[in-house]
Amino acid sequence: MTKPVHIIGAGLAGSEAAWQVARMGVPVILHEMRPKRMTDAHQSGGFAELVCSNSFRSDDKHGNAVGLLHEEMRMADSLIMGMGDMTKLPAGGALAVDRDGFSDAVTTILTQHPLISIENGEIKGLPPKEWGNTIIATGPLTAPSLAKDILKTTGEDSLAFFDAIAPIVYKDTINFDKAWFQSRYDKKGPGGDGADYINCPLDKEQYLAFIDALVAADQTEFKEFEKNTPYFESCLPIEVMAGRGPETLRFGPMKPVGLTNPHNPTVKAYAIVQLRQDNALGTLYNMVGFQTKMKYGAQTEILKTIPGLEKAVFARLGGIHRNTFINSPKLLNKKLQLKVRPDLRFAGQIMGVEGYVESAALGLITGRMAAAQALGNVYKAPPITTALGALVEHVTGGFMSGPKAKFQPMNVNFGLFPPIQDIIYKDEVGNRIKGKAKTRFRKGLLAKRALRDIQSWV
Repeated sequence: MTKPVHIIGAGLAGSEAAWQVARMGVPVILHEMRPKRMTDAHQSGGFAELVCSNSFRSDDKHGNAVGLLHEEMRMADSLIMGMGDMTKLPAGGALAVDRDGFSDAVTTILTQHPLISIENGEIKGLPPKEWGNTIIATGPLTAPSLAKDILKTTGEDSLAFFDAIAPIVYKDTINFDKAWFQSRYDKKGPGGDGADYINCPLDKEQYLAFIDALVAADQTEFKEFEKNTPYFESCLPIEVMAGRGPETLRFGPMKPVGLTNPHNPTVKAYAIVQLRQDNALGTLYNMVGFQTKMKYGAQTEILKTIPGLEKAVFARLGGIHRNTFINSPKLLNKKLQLKVRPDLRFAGQIMGVEGYVESAALGLITGRMAAAQALGNVYKAPPITTALGALVEHVTGGFMSGPKAKFQPMNVNFGLFPPIQDIIYKDEVGNRIKGKAKTRFRKGLLAKRALRDIQSWV
């Protein structure tokens, strides 16, 4: 007899929210406009489709904030993390997944769940109040009609940024007389063996020519309403990075550290392009950190100047799309409800978080809150000392002070966690900890505290 929770959007956040609501015994009506109405970035009608990278990033739960978030979500029986672990691919210290296998697994579980009903079709505008308990998880590619209605209801300007997609290459078209397999510093990760990336080396002359070509390349022309929209800093197109200075890419996605070219081990590469496995068969590899807004002709011409990719065939070229998100700290309360319409909650990237895992994490939290409400209970936000809680605090209280301050999308990071006071930086035998080891030690303490504090919440 419990009234169902409506969830709009079956991306990562919506899929996770639907799973969390159903596992608490509450029925769900999951609305997804695809495949009846597609977006500019999606390729299928599958749930939780990964439109950019296939990586969930670092899986280190002790020293990396996103790895810690992985572990907290696993403890909370996350569908997204469960299917990510099931479809994982070799990726050094990161968790990468077979994008098609991952989406198929999520879709199958949700469509076959007895408490979840699927309704395909676009929701044009905010849902009626008669629906009651509703989660909007439409992501950064929210349909214009719904986005317009959100703005009309809230009276707040929407913020937006561009997100670029990296090209994908067929493995059998890569020249392994020049390229080789190796993870940075030979680091092993989940499902990996320390040789999980394909590396393509450039000498100084090749690198500088590559930078010049990027800066001069024909780029996608933006529509009038898209102009002056800021990029998300951690997902900049390579040509934008190149325009910031010739050394920028060498200290970013093309850094040569931790890698040795077996074809020429005595000569250190000036820069290196890495490619990461993109599907379970190992036939497709995506170019790590190579998001781009170059026109297709320029992409194929310039990327083929990279040693090892001279005859590369691209399964998908890079692209760019506009992402939108709401001004969450002003619009949402601590229960993640819209202040002017408490029957509506938001989840995922539309709230102002960046990244697959962060989006799913907010779907997890919102789903539990909505399910508790349906059952006549209250489910509080996770402790702020945890990765999950830090994300909630970011979207509900993360508005910086000052007349020109703006709320911006954020990946989970230890800077969002409250600090531990009076840390004694000494090892087990009493030796003083310095430099980078000091940072790792502090992160380890933050992670240990988070894993302890999340247990009562989950």
